[in-house]
Amino acid sequence: MKIEKISTKKVSESVTEQIEQMIEAGTFLPGEKLPSVRELCDIFGVGRSAVRDAITTLKGKGAVTVKQGEGTYICKFDSGKLFNQNLLLPNPKDISQLFQVRKLLEPGIAGIAAENRTENDLKQMEELISGSGENSWEADYNFHLAIARAAENEILVQLLEFISASMKKTMIGFHQFIEKDQEVFEEINSQHEQIFQMILQRKPVLAKQRMQEHLDFVEDLLKSSSVLSI
Repeated sequence: MKIEKISTKKVSESVTEQIEQMIEAGTFLPGEKLPSVRELCDIFGVGRSAVRDAITTLKGKGAVTVKQGEGTYICKFDSGKLFNQNLLLPNPKDISQLFQVRKLLEPGIAGIAAENRTENDLKQMEELISGSGENSWEADYNFHLAIARAAENEILVQLLEFISASMKKTMIGFHQFIEKDQEVFEEINSQHEQIFQMILQRKPVLAKQRMQEHLDFVEDLLKSSSVLSI
């Protein structure tokens, strides 16, 4: 990558921009140590204050971390920063919109999981379907999360965790509601088993279909329950 000497008035901003470009281009990789301040001064043809200010700016953006006595390191991408985990959305309208996001995401996640799942993934899903050692909310939550992990996409896992955390209070109430109806409770468990079987048999199209049917069923129950008026 061609490196240009800095000659603009806002020198530190130009240094910041060039370092960001180098990170994007892969010149500096996540986890790697940046050249020393002296080396960066030589690379860009600027003074120490400009480089230090640039590093401070990059640190504020979360692009680098400064380890005292060691140097400056490029931060690894943290998909968790995409979502504010402290944001809870208890309003019925917000819960409805979050469930719509689930219906858009999870069928696709199930399809990917059917292609990428490992034997360990299958073992975890099978244990969660039995619900041994967990209440119904925890088993349900962890089953859907296990499918997301089997898709081998950390951003999807983080997003599903965010949605589930935001809906937790509602879904706990929902599970208390359905546990009173053994027929409905068994139907949901059966749907989980069908999703699992499609993932087990590496049938992505049917895995997507079963997940879509399951979420449609749950949404209809939510609408008819006293837990949430959507």
